[in-house]
Amino acid sequence: MAERGGVNIEIAHKLNEDEEHEQRRKSRAIEVLEIVEAFILALVAIATAWSGYQSARWDGLQDELYAESTRLRVDAQGLSGRSGQEQMYDASAVAEWIKADASGNHKVADIFERRMLPEFRPAFEAWKKMDPLNNPSAPPGPAMMPEYHNANQEAAIKRSEEAGEAFEQGSAARGVSDKYVRSTVALATVLLLIAISQRFKTQRVRVGLAILAMLLLCVPISRLLMLPHIW
Repeated sequence: MAERGGVNIEIAHKLNEDEEHEQRRKSRAIEVLEIVEAFILALVAIATAWSGYQSARWDGLQDELYAESTRLRVDAQGLSGRSGQEQMYDASAVAEWIKADASGNHKVADIFERRMLPEFRPAFEAWKKMDPLNNPSAPPGPAMMPEYHNANQEAAIKRSEEAGEAFEQGSAARGVSDKYVRSTVALATVLLLIAISQRFKTQRVRVGLAILAMLLLCVPISRLLMLPHIW
């Protein structure tokens, strides 16, 4: 009887050791899982903050570029209006010069010639040398000559092109900001999975959700690394 009692005690002691060993193993597994979850949460927090910061910076850049585009368009309109006035003045001066020269009133023709804008004069002189009153092959007016230039018209064209480029850059900045916002939504999904997993007591379910969260986390993290950024 004493031997049987000793065997039972030894078996009970062995079972207790196995149970303690299993509990320690489960405890270590839970600790590892908690570390993994904490690591994921830390990454999500950092990535979310970075994504929100970049989205705000790109939104700000978009606003700046749109404002610059508007300013350039206003400048282009002002320059274009001034250019139109200059062209009208030059055209009227040429018309009066033609009338005076054709009627033989060279004194009046000289007055209109002197009143022409300095920028317009090289084209007029080149056109005048072609004897436009007697030469049918001469261009209709000085504005058709290669020497003709209007600084305000050229500046207006340039400003308009710059305005278009600024608007396109602003649209591109908006697109980058939208991509950062989508990354933030994906990070929120990862955060939700971790929060749900911590509600389960079943270790397998919790591990499965943690693995799924890690896999999903790779998508926004890789996107954030590839997207352009502003410091």
